[in-house]
This record gives sequence, C-alpha cells and structure tokens, in this order.
Amino acid sequence: MKPPLRIAILEADTPPDDIVAKFGRYGRVFRTLLESAADSLGKPGFSKDNLELSAYDVVTEQKYPELDDIDAVLISGSKHNSFDNDPWILKLVEFTKKLLEHDRIRIIGVCFGHQIIGRAAGVKVGRSEGGWEVAVLPVELTQKGKEIFQQDTLSIHQMHRDIVFERPEGVEALGASPRCLVQDMYKKGKFISVQGHPEFHEAIVSYLVTMRNKQGIFNDAEAKDALERVGKHHDGIPVAKAFLRFLLQD
Repeated sequence: MKPPLRIAILEADTPPDDIVAKFGRYGRVFRTLLESAADSLGKPGFSKDNLELSAYDVVTEQKYPELDDIDAVLISGSKHNSFDNDPWILKLVEFTKKLLEHDRIRIIGVCFGHQIIGRAAGVKVGRSEGGWEVAVLPVELTQKGKEIFQQDTLSIHQMHRDIVFERPEGVEALGASPRCLVQDMYKKGKFISVQGHPEFHEAIVSYLVTMRNKQGIFNDAEAKDALERVGKHHDGIPVAKAFLRFLLQD
C-alpha cells in the first residue's frame, strides 16, 4: 500500500467529558498516536503528512466511510461488550465481515476492535475468567511478534476483562499474557489487532482507574495496584509504528 494512507477511525465509544476536553474524542487520540508514529517511523519521505485520517461515530450516529475513499479502518476500544447484540454492534460486526472479505482494505483493531475482528471472523469473544487487566503490563511476544513489533519485549496499557478466546484459522499469534492468551492477531495484508491500548497514556489511564474505582468497578486494592503501574514504560509508539508498517506492506 502506497501513501498517502487513508485511514478511517471508527469510534466505538466516547471518552468521559474531562478526557474529551483535554485529549479529544478517540479520533483525535488516535490521530496524536499515529502522527507521532509516522514521524518516528524512519521511512524516507514518510511522515504524518502522508496520513489522511477521518473519524466516524459508529455508536450514536452509526456513520461509516465509503470503501472507495479509504485504504484502512481502525476500530477503537469501547466500554461496551463486543459480544452484545445491540443494533449498532451488530452493524459494526457486519461491516467488519465485509472488510474481511474485501481484497484491498486492511483493518486495525484495538481492544474492543480486536474483539470485533475476532467475532466477525467467527471465533468466540466474551468475559475472561481471569478478570481485568489494567494499566501497563507485559506481553510475552512470539517470534512473529518480535518481528512485527521490532523488539523483544512489549509493555502496553490494558483496560479490559473481555477477550478473544482463540485465533481464527490462518491467523498468526504475536503475543500472550497470563490472563489473555490472544493478546494480538495478525494476518498479512488483511488485519492486525491488539488487546492493549497503544493510544492510552498515564493521564488517561489514571483518570479511568480513579473514575471506575469511584463507580465500584475496581475495588481499592485493584485501583491502587493499577495506579502504581500507570507511569511505567509503555510501548504505544512501537505498536503504532507496527500498524503503519503493516499498512505500508506490499
């Protein structure tokens, strides 16, 4: 795929108002990440100026891009359940199935988006018996994962208790963690997805953990543990660079 890369960001959620005020909706949060990754990719002649990014609210507005106008789709994370049957989720799953059958458009999935790709590809998604993964945690990379991310170790922000239970046939494993064996999925020329949140950073995750502690989603011990790890080294940019290399592959 040659630049400019026309990437449609499907916003499967809206962050809390305080996050939107500081960092924007998910379209802007991913724009910040992808532009930083593009400028540090080290590919001659390639920079953030080679990205054409657009955002679509697939929850409330249920708007989608015209396929002739894009090269790739990025499906964001969400507080919603990927296995629910709300009309907008079913519409997103059907759209993703259409993308999987498309011979040109590539897909990037993040957290909820990772699970939607799994569901569209016909594998089980649902609650993990292992519970939540929250804040910066290590992912053990496979040999293919080390090749794709171009490093031997990976740490990434997590915010999930739902998982993809198995990889679809023909999909390569990139990494795993004790509570989530399918941390990543990769199919050359088709899709790449991660269970973690490369777009998150310390300020966003600190806010979400504190908010969910007040809501009773995380107990005090869980919140304290997560907040002790939010400032640890996080490989969001290396993951985003892997996304861009995936899109630039012939």
